[in-house]
Order: sequence, then C-alpha cells, then structure tokens
Amino acid sequence: MNHTSVQYVLRDMADPEIADHSKRFFKTGKGEYGEGDRFLGIRVPRIRKVARRFAHLPLDEIEHLLHSVFHEERLCALIMLVLKSKKADSEQRKRLYDLYLNNTKYINNWDLVDTSAEHIVGRYLENKDRKILYDLARSENLWERRIAIMSTFPFIRANDFYDPLSLAEILVSDGHDLIHKAVGWMLREIGNQERRTEELFLDRHAPQMPRTMLRYAVEKFPEERRQYYLNI
Repeated sequence: MNHTSVQYVLRDMADPEIADHSKRFFKTGKGEYGEGDRFLGIRVPRIRKVARRFAHLPLDEIEHLLHSVFHEERLCALIMLVLKSKKADSEQRKRLYDLYLNNTKYINNWDLVDTSAEHIVGRYLENKDRKILYDLARSENLWERRIAIMSTFPFIRANDFYDPLSLAEILVSDGHDLIHKAVGWMLREIGNQERRTEELFLDRHAPQMPRTMLRYAVEKFPEERRQYYLNI
C-alpha cells in the first residue's frame, strides 16, 4: 500500500454537498484565508478512521499525501503523522519534526495546524531550544505564525509559561483574526493553569490587545473580572 491507496479510499467517500459547505466554512473565496483550497467533502471522524487504517505507511508516502490538492487528504496525512509521533522514539520524533517544518506550505488552514502542531512541533521541542518558534512567529506566512503559538500547548500543560508568553507578546499586535483567536486561546489555557500569570500579562497588554484575542483570553474568568479586562 502507498499514498494512492489512501487517496482511493478517501475519494470514494467524497460528498459534493459536504464539500460545498466546507468551501464556505474554511473561507476559500478570493482574498480569503483559504483561497483556492479544494475539498472532497468528508467528515473528520471518517478521515481519522482512514488515518488509523493507514498509519503504518512510511513517511515518504505520507509526505506525498500531504502534498495533495485536497484538504481532507492533507488532514489525513497530518493525523497519520500525529499517530506516529505518539509511538516515536527520539530519532523518529526528529524525523517527523523535520518533515513537518519542511512542508509548512501544505499545512495551510487552521484545522490542519491545530490538529498537528502541538503533537509534532511542541512535543519535540519540550526539552530543546525553541528559537524556531520565534522565527515562525515572525514569519509572513499566517500558518507558520499559528504553528508557533499552537505548538506551545505542551509547554503550558507542564506549567512552562515563558515561551508561550514571549510568543504572545510578539503576536499581540498581529493583524489577522486567526492569530488573535489562537493567542487568546493559549492565554486562556495559561489562565486555566495559573490565573495570576495570565492576569499579569493582561495587565500589561489588554489595552492594546485585539478585541477577539482579549475575549478568548478572559472567557473563563469570573464575570466581574472578565468585564474589568474587557473595559480596561
């Protein structure tokens, strides 16, 4: 079996009605963030099932699938990489990490990033130098910037907030709504772990934060405290 075997299975599941909905949901119109992306029309649980079935494929075959013009095939490839990462030793994790960063132009929508970045990039960097995340955060590529902040999820779970907060400072003035949401989400996760740390960040940055970012960040605050930051 190879990547064409996966494509055969996925394309047999295609549903034009779902595909039309996905094109609108993922903003594929001219000038939108997903401009020109193509969809088969397959629900995510079915894609995950196919990914588990073919997770044994070698990395070069999964990389071929990641280069597909169809969104669902790229998502399936990324899920397969995540499945491999969960059983990988340090050498294999490095190969997954390198493959991922060499193919960021194919990881080109928020669901693709959010499915994979924390597992492949974040977990690999847990005990390593994280300079690459700062390079990604300063990228002109929207999806590389989202990869940077979404990769910090494992650090936050481990109560390691330095890099997530430093990256949030870089991205706090970003112009794109999808970065606002991602940074706000990570700040909220920091608050779930340690509320005072998030509040110290908000005390410094809330007046300049985009509204969407701030709303995400304070979503789980007590109402009085939430209103305080929203009206600061």
